[in-house]
Amino acid sequence: MGTVYTMVTTAANIMFSNLGLSNEKAAAYSSLTGFAFTFKPLWAPLLELYKTKKFFVVLMQVVLAGTMAGLALSLKLPSWVTPVIIFLMLTAIAGATQDIGTDGVYVTTLDSRRQAAFTGVQSLCWSIGPIIASGALVLIVGKLAGEVADRPKPAAAAYASSWVVVFAVIAVIMGALALWHTLTLPPGAKATDAPKSFGDAMSTFGKAFATFFQKRDILLLLGFAFFYRFGLGLLDKIAPLFVLGSRATGGLGLDNSKLGWLNGIIGTTAFMVGSILGGMFVARRGLKKSLLILCLALNVPNVTFLLLGILRPEATWQGGWIWPFGDGSPSAGMVLIAAIFVVEKLGWGFGAVGHMIYMMQQIAPGPYKTAHYAFATGIGLSLCMTLTGLVSGFIQQRVGYLTYFIIVLVAAAPSILFTLLAPFHQSDNSGEAAIK
Repeated sequence: MGTVYTMVTTAANIMFSNLGLSNEKAAAYSSLTGFAFTFKPLWAPLLELYKTKKFFVVLMQVVLAGTMAGLALSLKLPSWVTPVIIFLMLTAIAGATQDIGTDGVYVTTLDSRRQAAFTGVQSLCWSIGPIIASGALVLIVGKLAGEVADRPKPAAAAYASSWVVVFAVIAVIMGALALWHTLTLPPGAKATDAPKSFGDAMSTFGKAFATFFQKRDILLLLGFAFFYRFGLGLLDKIAPLFVLGSRATGGLGLDNSKLGWLNGIIGTTAFMVGSILGGMFVARRGLKKSLLILCLALNVPNVTFLLLGILRPEATWQGGWIWPFGDGSPSAGMVLIAAIFVVEKLGWGFGAVGHMIYMMQQIAPGPYKTAHYAFATGIGLSLCMTLTGLVSGFIQQRVGYLTYFIIVLVAAAPSILFTLLAPFHQSDNSGEAAIK
């Protein structure tokens, strides 16, 4: 699940940049795929009507193998942009549907005790996806394209050929996973409140949708869900483009090999550590006492990119295939950039915990808890990141990187405001006393 989601959002953004598209187009095209993950609750009830959850997981993996192969073939076309976008959208729809089926298998196969016991494992496995998609695969693309330290970047055609190889490999992996899950995956039971017909499914969805917007202080709840990651959403697409951007345009002028280590491997590892620390922090203090600190932890580290935009350190280093220091030691500039990525991702992981727990504990509770949590995450995660991603490249190209990073810092204001106004109508059971 994590690999597919990261491929159609983060990795696609990097791919478009490699192939010579402007920041505006790269950010916008790679953001469009987010709508599938935003609106997946719309068709989730229909998956209860036919076959089993396992059936949809396996079917979607077969479809994903086909769409990844389609992406590989599309990159060979003279006019590749439109077919690539179409296949990315199809990949996103299949990936979002796979998410529904996979989550369904998890929650209907395991009892409550085992669901809780394996939550950490589940989260860890999902987090491996970004390491693969925005780390290892981006690094491999750079190596296959022939990136060499202190030399001009390869031509767009070399990057295109490398991305063809990567998409072909993922297609094979998805096909292998479909075969493996055909043999091993539990079927997943019907939910206790599963609809019995299409009309029943639409009626249930309508009730869940209506009652969601009837919640007390719904505008404050939605404001918190949407704006909590607002600054991060503006930074998400532009940060890797800034790293890859030429020094003549105000970027750092790094290549895929370095970005793969920075964004995918070093950064994602820091994010996971931050998430663990954030969970421990909330467990000890409780969410209500922790929320503002978590919000600041998410937003304050964004100042590091403003610092990078001012200093723009030179980063010389030829990393190896496996160990980053295999072909020499990184320069002081590279160490500084890596440290800034660690700080930013650590803060992101630490602060994001508050967002997820608040939506789970304060927005989701009610007779349609699962559906309401899906609505909250769709608005607070996918919709926010999609809309901010769509406009981020447009803004950045008109104001430059330095001014844009100042705008990102100013965008923390609504995040902090809605955090201060966030209502707590449900008991805060995230504290240490509740755990004991």
